[in-house]
Amino acid sequence: MRLAAAVFAFSMCAPAQWINYPTAGIPRTADGQPNLTAPAPRTAQGKPDFSGMWREADPLPCDGVNRVCGDLAISVQFGNLGVGLKDGVPYQPWALAKTKNKGLTDDPYTNCLARGGPRMHLLPTMKKLVQTPTLIVILDEYNASFRQIFTDGRPLPVDPQPTWNGYSTGRWEGDTLVVDSIGYRDDQWLDARGSPLTEAGKVTERFRRPNFGNLEIEVTINDPKAYTRPWTATIHQTAVFDTELIDLICMENEKDVQHLTVK
Repeated sequence: MRLAAAVFAFSMCAPAQWINYPTAGIPRTADGQPNLTAPAPRTAQGKPDFSGMWREADPLPCDGVNRVCGDLAISVQFGNLGVGLKDGVPYQPWALAKTKNKGLTDDPYTNCLARGGPRMHLLPTMKKLVQTPTLIVILDEYNASFRQIFTDGRPLPVDPQPTWNGYSTGRWEGDTLVVDSIGYRDDQWLDARGSPLTEAGKVTERFRRPNFGNLEIEVTINDPKAYTRPWTATIHQTAVFDTELIDLICMENEKDVQHLTVK
């Protein structure tokens, strides 16, 4: 989180750079601010257009308790993706034990590896969605990484080589983009709690853009190796305007991990 804050601090000192360049073609209010409640844009094919820059919504408040708060703060779901579930996350016994016995230095994200899977939606760094008729690309400031969602009708691969982001195909159900993903590595975390995502997992995301400034991503985890049943959480993101991506390479002058301790 300290790295993200450093990027933000740098942006405040460089007003001539693209991070302060006005976003063209967006609806604005009378005072020139982006109109977040305007209708969601649509593509030439009549589908909702998810293109643009996004970050996680509802960051932790600046209440004197949180060390990192405000625009680049982490959300509650960053620590526990299933925090709002009535009956809690349905862990298999070994997976529950893992969340209780994890160490901060075990986290792939803390160790500057890929964030992997749906966890990418929870990072405090900004994401940019680029949408075409046959492909959606998600660019992430963190480690200058990317994810591809194919919407060209191709099937999911059979017996894929495991990867951090998996393999994703999307289809439209009305104004909802339904994305199915498989082929994950067997050592991933869904959140900082250590909720696992294994190679047996299938993730279904339902993307909706109810208005210009908001994105809803309903995430269903179906991983019988780690959970007793499928479970669903909804992630909210807000649009970001008049700025641009700046890559954040975690291993560049990284000095945090060596100071982390397990209590």
